[in-house]
Amino acid sequence: MAPYLVDMASDYAVKTVGLTKRYGDKVAVDGVDLVIPRGVAFGYLGPNGAGKTTLIRMLLGLTRATEGEMYLLGEKVPDHSAKALSKVGAIIEEPRFHGYMTAFENLKIAAAVRGPEAEARIPSSLERVGLIDRSNSKVSSYSLGMRQRLGIARCLLNDPELLVLDEPMNGLDPAGIMEFRYLIRSFVDEGRTVVISSHLLDEIEKTCDAISIVDRGRIVKQGMLEDLSGGFSGSVEVEVDDEALALEVLSRMAEVGSVEVIAPKALKFELVSGAKASQANAELIRSGVMVERLSPLKKSLEEEFLSITSNLGIR
Repeated sequence: MAPYLVDMASDYAVKTVGLTKRYGDKVAVDGVDLVIPRGVAFGYLGPNGAGKTTLIRMLLGLTRATEGEMYLLGEKVPDHSAKALSKVGAIIEEPRFHGYMTAFENLKIAAAVRGPEAEARIPSSLERVGLIDRSNSKVSSYSLGMRQRLGIARCLLNDPELLVLDEPMNGLDPAGIMEFRYLIRSFVDEGRTVVISSHLLDEIEKTCDAISIVDRGRIVKQGMLEDLSGGFSGSVEVEVDDEALALEVLSRMAEVGSVEVIAPKALKFELVSGAKASQANAELIRSGVMVERLSPLKKSLEEEFLSITSNLGIR
């Protein structure tokens, strides 16, 4: 188990133990042990069909688990679902609204089942997601990004501690994705927890603090993002005083698999398995090359994800 799971096990927003969902002979979620700390943006990351939405639906009481235990904000569900879900806002797939009604009217209907405090939050919720000026426009005139933001506004009506968003950035243009990213980070800054189910590695890496990588219903790796994406990639960048000599030296080294010039007096090289950057540094210096900077490069989340799924034989 990753260290952060042990350290924060007593202060979680979501916890599952052996959570399993079967549909006949098909296992959609397979013995998942998941712990999500409070006050973070958490990415539940995996390819389409990996069981992400099924797990979310079980947490929210939309489908029954076959086996296992679930806790939301410290409350066991489904035993205490009403209490737990009163502090949760969620969007499962694309949010649905009455297109012939305005945004304000849609939120008023949603607030009616939550009480007067929820109705009082409608203006501030619309303001928060940048839709206050379009609150009297029919939702049928909204773009996908605007409907997604209206979905967030609906979630905010009960002032949630936990937001669960299933593929919230699907179909958004780059500007819409950036707006969503800033919005999510602002919620975390307020102390809320945001769980994002997604297959978009780049956006998860830019948005989230911690992640689980899931495939075929199983978690294959989880932890803080900086730990999962921070391993050495095998690539090294170096700045030198003599580009030509450095290229010659690195090209003849058995420890170096490939080398290329990436800028004036700057090169990038790949180390073979087991080799160290210090070996290349020492050889450059012995050969009379002055090394101004040598930087081993870290793995991106995409590289880590692909290395894990390749090892599993996933295509």
